[in-house]
Amino acid sequence: MRITGGIARSIRLKSPKGDFIRPSTDSSRERLFASLGTRVEHCVFLDLFAGTGACGLEALSRGASGGCFVELDRRAAKCIHENLRNVSKAIDSISTDCKVVQADALKWRPLGNIKFDIVFVDPPYPLIEKVGPVIFESLGNWIPTDGIVIFEMPAGQEYLPNGWEEFRRLGKRGKGDPTQRFLRPINRP
Repeated sequence: MRITGGIARSIRLKSPKGDFIRPSTDSSRERLFASLGTRVEHCVFLDLFAGTGACGLEALSRGASGGCFVELDRRAAKCIHENLRNVSKAIDSISTDCKVVQADALKWRPLGNIKFDIVFVDPPYPLIEKVGPVIFESLGNWIPTDGIVIFEMPAGQEYLPNGWEEFRRLGKRGKGDPTQRFLRPINRP
C-alpha cells in the first residue's frame, strides 16, 4: 500500500499486523482523489475510523493544509503516526498541521469551532447502520456549507443517513469493490 499521487507519491504506508482493519486499496483511493481534483488543495480534512490513515495522508500529499485522524485501535494509531512522519518528511512539512487522536470515533468531538472541508468516514462494514446515525448526527456541525463527507461502504449496501443526500457515487452498485458516496446535509442554509 502506498500514496498514489501528489508530492509524496509512492511512499509506502505501514499497516498493523492482523485483519482488524481494512485499508482502502490504492486503486480506490486513486479514483477517489482523481474525482476530488483540486478541491483537496488547502483543505482541512477529518479521517474517521482512520485505520492506516491512507485517505488523510493521500490528501496531505495532494495539497491539504492539515487535518485530524481518529482511530480507536492503539496499533493502528501508532502506524498512522509513523506514516504521517514519513509523508510529512516527503512533502517537507511539519506534521503538527495534523493530529492523530486515539479515540472512539462515535464519542470523539473536535475542539473549538474547527470545520473540516472533507471528511472521510470508513467504519467497519458490519457496523455501518449502527454507527451511521451517531456519526452523521454531529457531522453537519463540523463541515462548512460547501464541505463534503465521503462515506465508504460495500457496493451492495444502500444505507443513507437521515438528513443527508448523496450527490455522487464512485464504484458500481451491487456486489464487488466498495463504493465511495459523496454526501452533504439536506437543506443547508
